[in-house]
Amino acid sequence: MNIKNYNVHPSIFFIIAALLMAYFFPRDAKFKYQFYEGKPWRYGLLTAPTNFPIYKTDAQVKEEQDSVLKKFQPYYRVNQEIESNQIDKLRADYNSRLNQRVTAAYMQYIEKMLQQLYGNGIISAEEMEKLHAEGYSQINLLRNTVSSPHYVSDFFTVKSAYEFIINNCPTTLNRSLLQACDINNYLVENVSYDTDMSDRVKQELLQSVPISTGVVQAGERIVDRGEIIDSQTYNVLRSLKKVYESKSGGNQRHNLMLAGQIILVFGILFCYWLYLWSFRIKFMHNRRNAFFLICCIFMPVFLTEICVTYSIFNIYIIPYAIVPIVVRTFFDSRTALFTHLITVLVCSIMAPFPHEFLILQIIAGMVVTFSLRELSERSQLMRCSFFVFLSYALAYLGLVLYQDADLNKIHWMMMLYFGINLILLMFTYVLVYMLEKTFGYLSTITLVELSNINSGILKKLSETCPGTFQHSLQVSIIASEAAAKIGANAQLVRTGAMYHDIGKMCNPIFFTENQNQQNPHDGLSFEESAQMVISHVTEGVKIAEKASLPKEIIDFIRTHHGRGKAKYFYNSFKNKYPDREVNEELFTYPGPNPFSKETAIVMMADSVEAASRSLKEHTVEGIQQLVNKIIETQIADGLLKNAPLTFRDVESIKQVFIEKLKIMYHTRISYPDLKKK
Repeated sequence: MNIKNYNVHPSIFFIIAALLMAYFFPRDAKFKYQFYEGKPWRYGLLTAPTNFPIYKTDAQVKEEQDSVLKKFQPYYRVNQEIESNQIDKLRADYNSRLNQRVTAAYMQYIEKMLQQLYGNGIISAEEMEKLHAEGYSQINLLRNTVSSPHYVSDFFTVKSAYEFIINNCPTTLNRSLLQACDINNYLVENVSYDTDMSDRVKQELLQSVPISTGVVQAGERIVDRGEIIDSQTYNVLRSLKKVYESKSGGNQRHNLMLAGQIILVFGILFCYWLYLWSFRIKFMHNRRNAFFLICCIFMPVFLTEICVTYSIFNIYIIPYAIVPIVVRTFFDSRTALFTHLITVLVCSIMAPFPHEFLILQIIAGMVVTFSLRELSERSQLMRCSFFVFLSYALAYLGLVLYQDADLNKIHWMMMLYFGINLILLMFTYVLVYMLEKTFGYLSTITLVELSNINSGILKKLSETCPGTFQHSLQVSIIASEAAAKIGANAQLVRTGAMYHDIGKMCNPIFFTENQNQQNPHDGLSFEESAQMVISHVTEGVKIAEKASLPKEIIDFIRTHHGRGKAKYFYNSFKNKYPDREVNEELFTYPGPNPFSKETAIVMMADSVEAASRSLKEHTVEGIQQLVNKIIETQIADGLLKNAPLTFRDVESIKQVFIEKLKIMYHTRISYPDLKKK
């Protein structure tokens, strides 16, 4: 993602983020008091702002509703057309075919029994089982618009109705002939459950249960500061909160709430903008950095809005400490802590208990800032995550003990939420890698991985150019020490120094540290030799780009000679041909000159380490003169004019180089041989 390609002022990101945050904010009215049963009231005198009912608890209402529903009797409806249709069908069948089998007495008996059965009601076997299972002995039976009580035991099913007809057969009739009349063809359920009527009556019964037990009059005293909230007062406060949060207020109230949220979010983000403008102006001038920092704030806020609006999970599961970890990885501790503070301030507006939320999250953010100076190993992240979990747990216990002074008030489920938070923090290691690839950043983790001498390019360098590899190792040692001394990025310097000469792999024999006896420059002109040496910069850039090395590492390859000259060949040409005009571009490195503390340190370390190998005698005075001469020459040539180094920085770098070279070239004493007696 290359934000730089878009012509957008960084301040636009802050405005868009503020509008989006305010848009997704919960719009429900929020009661401004927090209270707990059995705890003291922490605010001043509270009186009823208006008349409002004292609502029963949900458990009380449900208990009363269950009691009322015990008196409920379901409604069933009789379909009177079924009886007449089935009797007409019986008569038609008798006239067409049954009269050939049985006499009219059989038909009269069956018709009489059908009238009795349909009069009592025939229902399905499933409905009969349901009524018995729910314990109903009596129901309401609807005939047209008239309802009458009816015993469940008086109902028949198709099976029991058939058995009733057969079992009550008079002695004058033959049971076998009766069964041959296919009585089942005339038995159909004529009673069915009336869902609409039953639900309507049930709803009326439920609505008849009052949901309040009384009314608080406007101006009536509710509670005063320091009073313990008993069950009665708690119920009154809960009712007041319910009334307050249920007020709709229409579009005007909605718009006013939206305006308030926009003002709050804009104000908080404006404070963040002022911090960046005052102390980190470079971040404001870089659209990529500004967009990244805004995303670090927006994502936790968005997750909080979803969590609060839909109550998906507990808010303390969200790993807010990821924000300072990520920002610290790519920027600095102060920006990390300030970004975290801005994030939790916005989230606290939505949090159920903002006071406790802020205390826990601010403590966690400070713990991250102090315990994680850099993220280069998994163990550092695990240790930091454990400290965050510990800070959450201790801060929560401290709050509970301070507010309640009762161990029984501790909700141990909170420890589970903090534990899930710890696990989610572990994924920061993967998140850092994803953010690097998305925003093009370079983390300490990647630098450590790149500086591994077993990685592809460095391993090839050690095999094809052993002398150059040793030189790069020495440069990385003295340069990283100097970077640490003046407060530069030591890990970046160490990694950049390891890669600064990889271009020499293309023609290793043309560089003295890789030569054995034969010198290929003997057969070349000074211009050709200079071009061969200079080409290791451009070839190094090609190798690095092909290997997809980060831009920050490639900068060390480009700048480690700056716009300097290949002095050996340039001076040799001038000495041999003093009267000949020289094309200086043939002897000048492509550059550019170093533009950061880190690249400047590697340039100085590279020249000093290479030149130190030419000293015949490595004395303290000789090393001091060499270091001073080389660095002063680079300054005089203007190679360091773009680097943000002070005179004190340069002197500190010189002292580190001198001390390190003294150690590197320290001569050991000869051990005496043991004389034989």
